[in-house]
Amino acid sequence: MQDALGIRHKPVNDGAPRIVSLVPSITELLCDLGLAPYLVGRTGFCIHPKEIVQHIAKVGGTKNVNIEKIRALAPTHLVVNIDENEKPCVEQLAQFIPNVIVTHPQTLEDNLPLFNLLGGIFNATDQTQQLCRQFNDALTALQGSLPDPLIPQRVLYCIWKDPWMTISENTYIANVLSHIGWQSISTGTNRYPEFTWSDQLVSEIDLVLLSSEPYRFTEEHVEALKKQCGKPVLLLDGEMVSWYGSRAIAGINYLRELASFRRVGTPLCPPSLIIDIR
Repeated sequence: MQDALGIRHKPVNDGAPRIVSLVPSITELLCDLGLAPYLVGRTGFCIHPKEIVQHIAKVGGTKNVNIEKIRALAPTHLVVNIDENEKPCVEQLAQFIPNVIVTHPQTLEDNLPLFNLLGGIFNATDQTQQLCRQFNDALTALQGSLPDPLIPQRVLYCIWKDPWMTISENTYIANVLSHIGWQSISTGTNRYPEFTWSDQLVSEIDLVLLSSEPYRFTEEHVEALKKQCGKPVLLLDGEMVSWYGSRAIAGINYLRELASFRRVGTPLCPPSLIIDIR
């Protein structure tokens, strides 16, 4: 089993693993794989599933962790992500944690090898197969629900304000959105570039998407931005389009809800669409 850096990991054969996860969506995935009893540490942003993670020790945030607290937990495995965790921090942790598993899903379909990677390492074969079936069934249902032809729409997905920030075309979020014909407009060379509103930018987009995380955009932001740019603006559940792992299955169903509002050749109808389908 090979992680995002090409490092091969063997299945755990001797003793129970002690896992620290520094990735919120993967903490949830590990729990859904039945591995919660082996999770000894997680970040304060690892909030799902609430009833389980509240009993797991917090070790800081995704960017700033308490090294000594993690050391005291004596983990055998550390799970990190290229986008979410700082390389110097991970290198420091790798000095005393024998197994560092690096993840980096970049497409919706990358969830399948992610399931198999973690399920394989931690001997959760049955749970892995179940998640893979659920994922494939959800994706098939999504593909069958889309209009034909699916008219592409150019979207600006906003993740932050002051400064305004968006996503690049090569991010996981952009790939997820592309499954319902939303083509992300990139405003820079960084993966998460800053941008400034301008007449030219507005002319290039069909739709503005405001994410509920990491910046907590609200309906007030939606109404203000609609007046400012004169384009349709939607408020989306950021977890549903940015969290990989087991939540991606719910995310695919969320995409179906979004796609149900699409009409051939016309923009989406509702002013906002945060849907609780969990």
